[in-house]
Amino acid sequence: MTKYIFVTGGVTSSLGKGIIAASLAKLLQARGYRTTIQKFDPYINVDPGTLNPYEHGECYVTEDGAETDLDLGHYERFLNTYTSQANNVTTGRIYQYVINKEREGAYLGKTVQVIPHITDEIKRRMMLLGKDNKYDIVITELGGTVGDIESLPYVEAVRQMKWEMGDENALVVHLTLIPYLKAAKELKTKPTQHSVKMMSEHGLNPDVLVCRTEEPLYKDLKRKIALFCNVTQDAVIEALDADTIYGVPLEMMRERLDEICLQKLNLPKGTEPDLSKWKEFLNKLRYPKSKVTIGLIGKYVELQDAYKSILEALIHAGAMNECKVEVRNIHSELLTPENAIEKLHNLDAILVAPGFGSRGIEGKIHAIRYARENKIPFFGICLGMQMACVEFARNVLGMSKAHSTEMNPDTTESVISMMEEQKNITQMGGTMRLGSYDCELTPDSKASSIYGSTHITERHRHRYEFNNEFYDAFEKAGMVPVGKNPKTGLVEIVEVPSHPFYVGVQFHPEYKSTVENPHPLFVAFVKAAKEAQERRNGHSHMVYQNSVAEG
Repeated sequence: MTKYIFVTGGVTSSLGKGIIAASLAKLLQARGYRTTIQKFDPYINVDPGTLNPYEHGECYVTEDGAETDLDLGHYERFLNTYTSQANNVTTGRIYQYVINKEREGAYLGKTVQVIPHITDEIKRRMMLLGKDNKYDIVITELGGTVGDIESLPYVEAVRQMKWEMGDENALVVHLTLIPYLKAAKELKTKPTQHSVKMMSEHGLNPDVLVCRTEEPLYKDLKRKIALFCNVTQDAVIEALDADTIYGVPLEMMRERLDEICLQKLNLPKGTEPDLSKWKEFLNKLRYPKSKVTIGLIGKYVELQDAYKSILEALIHAGAMNECKVEVRNIHSELLTPENAIEKLHNLDAILVAPGFGSRGIEGKIHAIRYARENKIPFFGICLGMQMACVEFARNVLGMSKAHSTEMNPDTTESVISMMEEQKNITQMGGTMRLGSYDCELTPDSKASSIYGSTHITERHRHRYEFNNEFYDAFEKAGMVPVGKNPKTGLVEIVEVPSHPFYVGVQFHPEYKSTVENPHPLFVAFVKAAKEAQERRNGHSHMVYQNSVAEG
């Protein structure tokens, strides 16, 4: 029978439930248990696809084309396994399903209520991944904080599941905060006590407490927390602030979180976790041999979570190159031809990020031109690739009005235009070209040498595409489409072969980068940044030597 672990949060949001859930899953996976994680979000949006990145961070896309919460990215990066539509459920989706059933008459005229109809649907969704014994353990992260009105149906659903399944088949890990008051020089347990009390008022008691803290928890404090929160003393887990999220699994292993959960679920410990690859990655991450500075040109740079997968992919690629990647955020809206040199001249590489809408577009185009003309390694993702095509059309092909019809519907030189199948769509949510698609690469291209293959699959999230009417003109002028979808002819990758590293991709490679399998495009990009830095430093050294000789 599949066992269930529920991860809840108390006191405040942003404590890191997703990282704790992913770390626990990693440890259980390393012990030989087939483990997966799902996220239940309490907001009424059907999915995060229509949410502004400032609201909720990036929208993460799965292989099967689901627009999901960014925590699913953490799950995939930690577990190195794919998630799907079933791994992320929102209140909006639950209510939409129940209301549709009511309209069909499926409830036979009964009054439809939160209990039992909404809670029954929550339970059904929670147990979907556990059907057919595909997994030994399913970890469910509940979004929000205990005490929020919108979280109550989920807490009730978990209470019912625990009652129905028994304590040996379902347990609750509650993540909470033990604040340190500097003035009093004391750790305070009261917020945690209140959080657990609030949860128990709704009939649900935690089995394990994971306590986020800035200072170590001493033995007597752990005993106090256990006594007042009604958990065993060994189930009070210290979660000190870590230097990197990738250090958390090792901290949780040291605190025996996985062993305690297995013991409470009456499961054998399994094999000792082999985290040698993970430790090797951490070692390279913590002790790099060099450093590069990469400019991230975007319009949501104020919020780091807006580009979460890109930042994590750069971390993976940096470790692979034994190199620290320092990301310099540059707001595209503030970038002009006048200040481009000042803002971009000391970068080792430039990455132009994805996005939607016209705000900050010209700044992205200025950055791309600077990278192309000054031979700085350039990587454009989705909108970044599209704007690379617009920049090339304007400044190399002499098409002064070149643009995307997304920003200028009336342009006569639409090098980027809306995909045919998108033209009659009126609803925004879930209607883009989403999920994994095939791509065939030109055999002698940079992309095929990076991937080590001429056939790849990558994840997409877009409505606009390169206009193939301009294919020949681009190729002749030196920007070569080297990756195409075999069925539609859609251009997926462009390169400038005369440039040290100039690659634009229509897809989102960042979604597939994991700790154990860093994405090859990001690895090659960071390597190119290192080489560019070495060339520049060598050139500076030569200039210095020549000036000394002349002097």
